[in-house]
Amino acid sequence: MPPRVSHPLLRMTIYGLIASAIGIAISLWIDWWPPAAAQEAKDIDTLWDVLLVVSVPVFVLVMGATIYSVRTFKARPGDTGDGEPIHGNTLIEVVWVTIPFIIVSLLAVYGWIVLDDIEAKQPERLQVDVKGQQFVWRYAYDNPAGGKQIESYDLVVPKGRQVEFKIRTDDVIHDFWIPAFRLKIDAVPGLTTEWRATPSRIGSYDVVCAELCGLGHSTMRSRVRVVEPGEFDSWLSEASKPEKAEG
Repeated sequence: MPPRVSHPLLRMTIYGLIASAIGIAISLWIDWWPPAAAQEAKDIDTLWDVLLVVSVPVFVLVMGATIYSVRTFKARPGDTGDGEPIHGNTLIEVVWVTIPFIIVSLLAVYGWIVLDDIEAKQPERLQVDVKGQQFVWRYAYDNPAGGKQIESYDLVVPKGRQVEFKIRTDDVIHDFWIPAFRLKIDAVPGLTTEWRATPSRIGSYDVVCAELCGLGHSTMRSRVRVVEPGEFDSWLSEASKPEKAEG
């Protein structure tokens, strides 16, 4: 018969490791996001997974210590006295401040590296002006032939080329969100916000407003089509014709 594990700290450690392993496995198994359709989305998904892997053991540790303390040190029935006064443990206090500080600092550095990478501007990027208005999205492209911009209610972008979205609104705050790109940024009256994404997967994906903007908020949706570069050039050329210019 195997020896019984009797020390409370050892038991908590074993249970904590098991609970952490199960929690990490479940959290990584869940599909939190739709399939990634942009290069930057993969970096963001990896960052998300790292945060989950770090957060689950911390959650298990805090909850385990809380449950153990409540069960072990709770007042017995009829006991109305105060607990014994204690000074505490300076070493433990230093440890539980230092370790979280190190963890959060490392995650902050990693997050900054990812953000710096996905926000880097590519020289041959495509600019798309996005206009949010109750309750519709409108898009404008530079005309390859020069002159007036090409306006459209369709968002079409080429695969493999970075797209720089410049987002504006003239009425209320909206939020330009393409879940498959992991792109989400506010459209603020009086300001121009911007975000960049490099489409990597052919297909059609949702564009939604993620900021409550009025009674028709739930209908403020459109689609983004990711197409091959040649198909995009053909679409842009067709849209630039006078009869197509109004979108």
